[in-house]
Amino acid sequence: MFVRHLVLLLTILGVSFAHAQSPPTDSSQPAPAVQDKRAYGVLPNNRSAEASDPFHALTARQKLTIAAKDSFDGAVYPTAAIFSVVYQAENQNPSFGQGVKGYAQRVGGAFGDQMIGNMMTEGFAPALLHEDPRYFRLGEGSGVRRVWYAVTRIIVTPTDKNHMTFNFAEWGGNAAAVAISNAYYKDGRNADDNMEKLLVQCGTDALSNVLKEFWPDVKRHFSKKKNAPSIDGAAPASTAQSGQ
Repeated sequence: MFVRHLVLLLTILGVSFAHAQSPPTDSSQPAPAVQDKRAYGVLPNNRSAEASDPFHALTARQKLTIAAKDSFDGAVYPTAAIFSVVYQAENQNPSFGQGVKGYAQRVGGAFGDQMIGNMMTEGFAPALLHEDPRYFRLGEGSGVRRVWYAVTRIIVTPTDKNHMTFNFAEWGGNAAAVAISNAYYKDGRNADDNMEKLLVQCGTDALSNVLKEFWPDVKRHFSKKKNAPSIDGAAPASTAQSGQ
């Protein structure tokens, strides 16, 4: 019952946000390059863009390229390995067993979840549905407004013509990824478990949007702190070293 209500709520929110303001359209300009390929040093950031930049539709090839970069980013592998330690300790998917073999299967499953989910939600589904898989960072306004904006991007997204629509690629792509995961997860193949996996996947993407929204702010904060003069008036270490 809770799952049904949640899905209904998300649908209503999607309709209400369908008329949200879109980034300005300018098809004559190329899509801006992403400055930071990895946010916080570990989070793949290839699909981030600025909402203030002119909108330029991506080709199907560009969408698949973004998905592939996020799926096979160097940080994905250690992340899968670390999470698998937790899965092993909790004995998730007990059919995998324990020991090295069980751990290896869990690492493979964790990587498969990330890779298939990214390829579906950022590549194949957006290409087929003519939706834009990028996260357009708001970058201004109150913190609450920006968090709300970031979370609701899993509900709405621009089309290739820059019209806001329900994010079918997010939900349909993750649903397809969950369905595919049943091929290598022998445990939890029932509808309730699959719905839980879907909500976890979409919730993870919402959290990822929030982290990407504030990453430039965090980066600027630490950059200012690093370059700020010391209390005794001495120049920052980086400035002092460059003047030697």
